[in-house]
Amino acid sequence: MAQVKIGGGQGFWGDSPDAAIHMVRRGGIDYMACDYLAELTLSIMARQKLTNPQAGYARDFLDLMREIAADAKTRGIRVLTNAGGMNIEGCVEGLSKIAGEKGLSGYKIGYVTGDDLTGKIDELLASGVAFDNMDGAGDFMEIKDKIVNANVYFGHEPTLACLGEGADVVVTGRSTDSALFLAPVMHGLGWAPDDWNNLARGIMAGHLLECGGQGAGGNFDYGWRDVPRMDELGFPIAEISNDDFVVTKAPDCGGLISEQALKEQILYEVHDPANYITPDVTVDLSKATLTQIGENRVRVGGIRGKPRPEMLKLSIGYKAGFKVATMLSFAWPDAYEKAQAAADIIMKKMKRKNLRAEDVMIDFIGLNSLHLAVADMSPSRVKDLNEVVLRIAIRTKTKEEAGKIVPEIAPLQLNGPPGASFFGGRAHVQEVIGLWATLIPRGSVELRSHILEVR
Repeated sequence: MAQVKIGGGQGFWGDSPDAAIHMVRRGGIDYMACDYLAELTLSIMARQKLTNPQAGYARDFLDLMREIAADAKTRGIRVLTNAGGMNIEGCVEGLSKIAGEKGLSGYKIGYVTGDDLTGKIDELLASGVAFDNMDGAGDFMEIKDKIVNANVYFGHEPTLACLGEGADVVVTGRSTDSALFLAPVMHGLGWAPDDWNNLARGIMAGHLLECGGQGAGGNFDYGWRDVPRMDELGFPIAEISNDDFVVTKAPDCGGLISEQALKEQILYEVHDPANYITPDVTVDLSKATLTQIGENRVRVGGIRGKPRPEMLKLSIGYKAGFKVATMLSFAWPDAYEKAQAAADIIMKKMKRKNLRAEDVMIDFIGLNSLHLAVADMSPSRVKDLNEVVLRIAIRTKTKEEAGKIVPEIAPLQLNGPPGASFFGGRAHVQEVIGLWATLIPRGSVELRSHILEVR
């Protein structure tokens, strides 16, 4: 029976490479997909590239490939990633150098271009694309001249084409996380592009693996104390055939593959379980089943698929002003009362400076910074706290306006309530990148697949 065994090697830009290295050497996998991108990651990469034309991609991926490229090639493991970000060619060039250093003659690097539509906004507007905000907020023309990047979420097609050309590694920009997993499964099992039920299974394999350790006991709310050897956390692996789908992990590593852990992950970022929309297929997981069939082995069933949408999501990053976030800590006794008084002092000073802020957030770390309005703020709760950290954050339209608060924080160590401790250094004004999510017709996007063979 034909089977594809694929691992999830990274969950985000900055994730640990340990599980990926172990997976390549001990997991017996055919493919490994590494996800590096989040909603605003591309905007950060775009800003990096403006400062340094050689930057703009996840350099972590090159560090990982220095460790695993030779092993993966020897074992026939093909690696897929969206680490190319905003500088796919730069990432490919780095990979080519690594392959040369490792003596990997004939190593094929596949890469996908065309997801960056930053320079095509006017053309798309002229063609009738409205760029309506998916949340129904704002006027696109107000942010049009502030755009930093515009990248479309795309599906399996160009990645599958690279695999068809024999790519040992495939580098993309804003491929959806799950499409990095679907493409190799389609390649290995020969699934048709309109086999909606199987495509849905492949997408859900990617969905369960795309967050790395989160699918194997990391960030596990139900039973985190039960996760063994979390310091050696292994990442999940999917074993997929035409009639079976099992999630497991590599031997001799920590972590936990259980029904409960995968239930948390399968619902992650899903708004409508009957209609989980991706560029490749609309997934119905409302009748999904997760069954423990052995130690660290869970069978997934009941996944169904519907035709793909004709619109694709476009994420636009734009300059949304400036921010300052600053903190002061206060110790017992009366830590919360002191922190409140300090906040009041700062805001009175800001009123005298005529601060024009778009947003002001005042919260108290250790009390309500996470739970916000549902936090227990009763007198008995706040009276004897050992310590409280006051955090004030503001967002303004101009850098100069945001800078008004910076010189007012440090003086409160001596000019405010007792016991204040200023830490983290002097606050800095930072540019804010906003996110404008919209939909565009599938036909507006031209994706291209390439192969570079290292000699």
